[in-house]
Amino acid sequence: MKTRHILFIFLGVLTLGWAWDAWVLNPMPGDAIWVVRKQGIYLTGVWAMGLMSLIMVLATRPAWLESALGGMDRVYRLHKWAGILAISIGIVHWLMEIGGGTLRSLVGAAVDKPPKVAVLDILQTSHGLAKDVGEWAIYALIVSLAITLWKAFPYRSWRLLHRVMPLLYLILVFHAVALTPAAWWLQPLGLMLGLLMLAGSLSAIPALRHRIGRKRRYAGTIESVRPLEGGITEVNCTLEADWPGHRAGQFAFVTFDPREGAHPYTIASAHRGTRLSFQIKALGDYTRTLAHSLKAGQPVTVEGPYGRFDHRHGAAAQVWVAGGIGITPFLAWLESLQHQPDAAPNVQLHYCVRDAARDPFVARLRMLCATLSHVTLHVYDASHGQRLDAQALRQASRGQSDEPLDVWFCGPAGMARYLEDGLARLGLKDATVHREAFEMR
Repeated sequence: MKTRHILFIFLGVLTLGWAWDAWVLNPMPGDAIWVVRKQGIYLTGVWAMGLMSLIMVLATRPAWLESALGGMDRVYRLHKWAGILAISIGIVHWLMEIGGGTLRSLVGAAVDKPPKVAVLDILQTSHGLAKDVGEWAIYALIVSLAITLWKAFPYRSWRLLHRVMPLLYLILVFHAVALTPAAWWLQPLGLMLGLLMLAGSLSAIPALRHRIGRKRRYAGTIESVRPLEGGITEVNCTLEADWPGHRAGQFAFVTFDPREGAHPYTIASAHRGTRLSFQIKALGDYTRTLAHSLKAGQPVTVEGPYGRFDHRHGAAAQVWVAGGIGITPFLAWLESLQHQPDAAPNVQLHYCVRDAARDPFVARLRMLCATLSHVTLHVYDASHGQRLDAQALRQASRGQSDEPLDVWFCGPAGMARYLEDGLARLGLKDATVHREAFEMR
């Protein structure tokens, strides 16, 4: 299920709860314009707090959700877009709250303004404080959203600021509980909101204590570090005996430096007991330093494995598409098939590179594919004007199967959209595209 569908259903359920209260259980008297404003404040508040609670639960990296959502990469995609939507709705909620004076100047004083709604007795004296802290929390969230969307902002600084989010969430829980109508708490809407905020609050505790993923962390040692062409650093690690192993195509959160924290990297090797290989592209300030800062013998912590990017769940005939460093899960797949070549599906593997002559993976791919008769490799060299498009995908796959195209993609998001749009224009709307949503920020 796509992220937008999950969010639509989630908000739809909350909206039904609000509508039942607003129209059936507690219809609000007063002038229509003021009733709409008041109910708008309630609805946007319910949406924002519901989404913020969902964000906190997803931030704990719940492995039990991987099967339902299709992998931890998709859990994080849902986390990201729920966060963007929650803050956007929170801004609307805040603007509606402070816009009473502007509305009064436009329509005049209310003849019949909705009466004030009673909140929990124990929090009556906290009304003013709850409003103030809610406003300051919104300011902080706006800054957080701007920094998150600003990709040039240093990851380490972003990560430190992101650690404040659980505290901001708990402040917003206080804001919501103190201002929520007391009558709600024994009604469907209040019960839903209460359970969500309870789950979010319980999730905030391990986040504040930096214990997220603690039960899935495994210690190890860096075995070797090798710089490759194209700003790639190959890091081989040996973990302790309790490492549970991984499936080809999975990823892990790797900590080389506790001050920097964990970064997600695809495991670029098949299962080799406790040995793992990572091919890390220099995409930021930190990853550019790894070739020089990492040394054999250094400790490493690996959290995982995570992910459901697994060709074994696909059709008998498949199309694999990789752009740049997106080749890493396919390297692991090809390596895992070396010992059972007959288990390989019929595959057309398309690899897009800037310069094939200097690419560190082309030779290895050719060697791996040479032993797999069911896998055909296509390399597209941008330095020679070669470019993969939907027509090339269809042409290479023609005669491979009468079934709809089964495409497995890992690479830049723009490239994925370009190919998906091209397939739709060719009338191949029934093509299945499995994408690794590998963007954690």
